[in-house]
Formats: sequence, structure tokens, C-alpha cells
Amino acid sequence: MESILNNSLATLVVYVAIISIYLFLVPLILFYWMNNRWNVMGKLERLGVYGLVFLFFPGLILFSPFLNLRLRGNSKG
Repeated sequence: MESILNNSLATLVVYVAIISIYLFLVPLILFYWMNNRWNVMGKLERLGVYGLVFLFFPGLILFSPFLNLRLRGNSKG
């Protein structure tokens, strides 16, 4: 009985870890990367970023209301 409990607990921990990496960690790293490199990316890097955006879309949607990727303008008005 204890081995079944331990196996299901380990399985639950692994699922939570995978889901948190997929929904939280990788999208935040991807947002940071896009924010820093958007204007200097090459063709292949941009293609790779588009692929990662497609792959991690649910996590990006979770953070999209809170993150701002607009360009910074001049402080002179």
C-alpha cells in the first residue's frame, strides 16, 4: 500500500513540475528574450521565437495582461 501511495505522490509531483515549467518558467524566459532581442533578431532567430510562441502559447496568454512589450520611446516630448 505504501509503494502505491509513494508512486502516485511522485507522479503528482512530476506532473506539477512539468506543468509549472510549461505554463510559468518557459513563457517568462521567452517574454524576457523577446523583449531584449526583438529589434536585433535575425531571420532564423525570429522563426525560432515564432515557433516557441506557438508551442508555449497557453503560458504566454497567462502573462500577456501583465507584461508590456511596446517599444520605449524618447523621453523628449
